[in-house]
Amino acid sequence: MLAPVRTVAPATMPVSLAEAKAHLRVDHDDQDDLITAQIKAATAYLDGYAGILGRALVTQTWRQDFAGFADRLPLPVSPVIAIVSVSYFDGGNVQQTLDAGVYDLFADARGAYVTLRPGQVWPVTFHRADAVSITFTAGYGAAADVPEPIRQAILLIVQRLFDGADTSIDVAIDRVVHVLIAPYRARPL
Repeated sequence: MLAPVRTVAPATMPVSLAEAKAHLRVDHDDQDDLITAQIKAATAYLDGYAGILGRALVTQTWRQDFAGFADRLPLPVSPVIAIVSVSYFDGGNVQQTLDAGVYDLFADARGAYVTLRPGQVWPVTFHRADAVSITFTAGYGAAADVPEPIRQAILLIVQRLFDGADTSIDVAIDRVVHVLIAPYRARPL
Protein backbone atom coordinates (compact mmCIF):
# COMPACT_ATOMS: atom_id res chain seq x y z
CA MET A 1 0.00 0.00 0.00
CA LEU A 2 1.32 3.40 -0.98
CA ALA A 3 1.09 6.50 1.20
CA PRO A 4 -2.18 8.42 0.73
CA VAL A 5 -2.20 11.66 -1.24
CA ARG A 6 -4.31 14.68 -0.31
CA THR A 7 -6.05 15.82 -3.49
CA VAL A 8 -8.16 18.66 -2.06
CA ALA A 9 -6.90 20.64 0.92
CA PRO A 10 -9.28 21.96 3.57
CA ALA A 11 -10.94 25.26 2.72
CA THR A 12 -10.18 26.72 6.16
CA MET A 13 -7.96 26.17 9.17
CA PRO A 14 -9.41 24.64 12.36
CA VAL A 15 -8.62 27.90 14.18
CA SER A 16 -9.20 31.35 12.69
CA LEU A 17 -6.84 34.29 12.84
CA ALA A 18 -9.33 36.12 15.07
CA GLU A 19 -9.45 33.19 17.52
CA ALA A 20 -5.66 33.00 17.65
CA LYS A 21 -5.30 36.75 18.17
CA ALA A 22 -7.85 36.66 21.00
CA HIS A 23 -5.96 33.75 22.61
CA LEU A 24 -2.66 35.65 22.29
CA ARG A 25 -4.27 38.92 23.41
CA VAL A 26 -3.07 40.67 20.25
CA ASP A 27 -5.30 43.60 19.28
CA HIS A 28 -3.43 44.97 16.24
CA ASP A 29 -2.90 43.75 12.69
CA ASP A 30 0.90 44.13 12.53
CA GLN A 31 1.58 40.43 13.07
CA ASP A 32 -1.35 38.88 11.19
CA ASP A 33 0.91 37.22 8.61
CA LEU A 34 3.12 35.73 11.33
CA ILE A 35 0.17 34.44 13.35
CA THR A 36 -1.46 32.99 10.21
CA ALA A 37 1.77 31.14 9.39
CA GLN A 38 1.91 29.83 12.96
CA ILE A 39 -1.69 28.56 12.72
CA LYS A 40 -0.75 26.73 9.51
CA ALA A 41 2.35 25.24 11.15
CA ALA A 42 0.44 24.11 14.25
CA THR A 43 -2.29 22.59 12.09
CA ALA A 44 0.25 20.77 9.88
CA TYR A 45 1.83 19.29 13.03
CA LEU A 46 -1.49 17.61 13.90
CA ASP A 47 -3.45 17.26 10.63
CA GLY A 48 -3.56 14.64 7.91
CA TYR A 49 -1.61 11.48 7.24
CA ALA A 50 1.75 13.07 8.15
CA GLY A 51 0.41 14.84 11.24
CA ILE A 52 0.86 13.21 14.63
CA LEU A 53 -2.89 12.60 14.94
CA GLY A 54 -3.15 10.78 11.61
CA ARG A 55 -6.54 12.44 11.20
CA ALA A 56 -8.08 14.96 8.89
CA LEU A 57 -9.35 17.89 10.91
CA VAL A 58 -11.39 20.08 8.54
CA THR A 59 -13.03 18.28 5.57
CA GLN A 60 -10.51 17.37 2.86
CA THR A 61 -10.19 14.83 0.05
CA TRP A 62 -7.64 12.01 -0.12
CA ARG A 63 -6.67 9.25 -2.54
CA GLN A 64 -5.33 5.89 -1.41
CA ASP A 65 -3.76 3.58 -4.02
CA PHE A 66 -3.46 -0.20 -3.76
CA ALA A 67 -1.73 -2.85 -5.89
CA GLY A 68 -5.07 -4.68 -6.23
CA PHE A 69 -8.36 -5.46 -4.57
CA ALA A 70 -8.43 -7.29 -1.22
CA ASP A 71 -10.98 -8.34 1.40
CA ARG A 72 -10.22 -5.16 3.33
CA LEU A 73 -8.90 -1.94 1.76
CA PRO A 74 -7.84 0.28 4.71
CA LEU A 75 -8.12 4.05 4.55
CA PRO A 76 -5.33 5.49 6.71
CA VAL A 77 -6.76 8.98 7.30
CA SER A 78 -9.80 9.28 9.57
CA PRO A 79 -12.56 10.14 10.24
CA VAL A 80 -13.80 9.10 6.80
CA ILE A 81 -16.96 10.92 5.75
CA ALA A 82 -17.65 9.26 2.40
CA ILE A 83 -16.18 7.44 -0.56
CA VAL A 84 -16.02 9.71 -3.61
CA SER A 85 -15.01 6.96 -6.04
CA VAL A 86 -13.23 3.64 -6.47
CA SER A 87 -11.33 3.38 -9.73
CA TYR A 88 -9.11 0.61 -11.06
CA PHE A 89 -7.03 -0.33 -14.07
CA ASP A 90 -8.68 -3.29 -15.77
CA GLY A 91 -6.83 -6.23 -17.34
CA GLY A 92 -6.15 -4.10 -20.44
CA ASN A 93 -4.62 -1.29 -18.30
CA VAL A 94 -7.61 1.01 -18.95
CA GLN A 95 -8.88 3.00 -16.00
CA GLN A 96 -12.45 2.21 -14.95
CA THR A 97 -14.74 3.48 -12.18
CA LEU A 98 -16.33 0.83 -10.01
CA ASP A 99 -20.08 0.99 -9.42
CA ALA A 100 -20.83 2.13 -5.84
CA GLY A 101 -23.17 -0.85 -5.40
CA VAL A 102 -20.20 -3.24 -5.38
CA TYR A 103 -18.55 -2.07 -2.15
CA ASP A 104 -19.28 -0.73 1.32
CA LEU A 105 -17.50 1.61 3.72
CA PHE A 106 -17.06 0.32 7.26
CA ALA A 107 -15.09 1.40 10.33
CA ASP A 108 -13.86 -0.53 13.34
CA ALA A 109 -11.18 -0.06 16.02
CA ARG A 110 -8.48 -0.17 13.32
CA GLY A 111 -10.12 2.56 11.25
CA ALA A 112 -12.18 2.92 8.11
CA TYR A 113 -11.99 0.43 5.26
CA VAL A 114 -13.70 -0.51 2.02
CA THR A 115 -14.92 -4.06 1.57
CA LEU A 116 -16.84 -6.04 -1.02
CA ARG A 117 -20.61 -6.31 -0.62
CA PRO A 118 -22.00 -9.84 -0.25
CA GLY A 119 -22.67 -11.48 -3.60
CA GLN A 120 -20.30 -9.15 -5.47
CA VAL A 121 -16.92 -9.89 -7.07
CA TRP A 122 -13.95 -7.57 -7.43
CA PRO A 123 -12.93 -7.05 -11.07
CA VAL A 124 -9.58 -8.26 -12.43
CA THR A 125 -6.88 -5.57 -12.30
CA PHE A 126 -3.74 -4.87 -14.28
CA HIS A 127 -0.49 -5.59 -12.43
CA ARG A 128 0.72 -2.17 -11.20
CA ALA A 129 1.32 -0.47 -7.83
CA ASP A 130 -1.67 1.85 -8.27
CA ALA A 131 -4.10 -0.66 -9.80
CA VAL A 132 -6.89 0.45 -7.42
CA SER A 133 -7.50 4.01 -6.24
CA ILE A 134 -10.01 5.01 -3.59
CA THR A 135 -10.83 8.71 -3.37
CA PHE A 136 -12.53 9.71 -0.12
CA THR A 137 -13.41 12.69 2.00
CA ALA A 138 -12.26 12.81 5.60
CA GLY A 139 -12.44 15.22 8.49
CA TYR A 140 -14.76 16.38 11.23
CA GLY A 141 -16.52 18.87 8.95
CA ALA A 142 -16.14 22.64 9.31
CA ALA A 143 -13.66 24.29 11.67
CA ALA A 144 -16.31 24.57 14.39
CA ASP A 145 -16.83 20.77 14.20
CA VAL A 146 -13.22 19.95 15.09
CA PRO A 147 -13.16 18.67 18.70
CA GLU A 148 -12.43 21.50 21.12
CA PRO A 149 -9.39 19.77 22.71
CA ILE A 150 -7.70 19.69 19.28
CA ARG A 151 -8.57 23.35 18.64
CA GLN A 152 -7.17 24.30 22.06
CA ALA A 153 -3.99 22.32 21.33
CA ILE A 154 -3.54 24.31 18.10
CA LEU A 155 -3.96 27.57 20.03
CA LEU A 156 -1.36 26.46 22.59
CA ILE A 157 1.11 25.51 19.86
CA VAL A 158 0.55 28.92 18.24
CA GLN A 159 1.14 30.55 21.62
CA ARG A 160 4.41 28.66 22.03
CA LEU A 161 5.57 29.70 18.55
CA PHE A 162 4.48 33.31 19.08
CA ASP A 163 6.05 33.73 22.53
CA GLY A 164 9.43 32.32 21.53
CA ALA A 165 11.72 30.17 23.65
CA ASP A 166 11.12 29.89 27.39
CA THR A 167 11.99 26.39 28.50
CA SER A 168 9.73 26.27 31.56
CA ILE A 169 6.70 27.47 29.59
CA ASP A 170 7.56 25.20 26.63
CA VAL A 171 7.55 22.09 28.83
CA ALA A 172 4.20 23.04 30.41
CA ILE A 173 2.62 23.78 27.02
CA ASP A 174 3.99 20.52 25.56
CA ARG A 175 2.43 18.53 28.39
CA VAL A 176 -0.94 20.21 28.05
CA VAL A 177 -0.94 19.79 24.25
CA HIS A 178 -0.20 16.07 24.57
CA VAL A 179 -2.89 15.60 27.20
CA LEU A 180 -5.44 17.41 24.99
CA ILE A 181 -4.68 15.38 21.85
CA ALA A 182 -4.06 11.97 23.48
CA PRO A 183 -7.64 10.68 22.98
CA TYR A 184 -7.49 11.56 19.27
CA ARG A 185 -4.15 9.96 18.35
CA ALA A 186 -4.28 7.03 15.98
CA ARG A 187 -3.24 3.88 17.79
CA PRO A 188 -1.98 0.81 15.98
CA LEU A 189 -3.62 -2.42 17.14
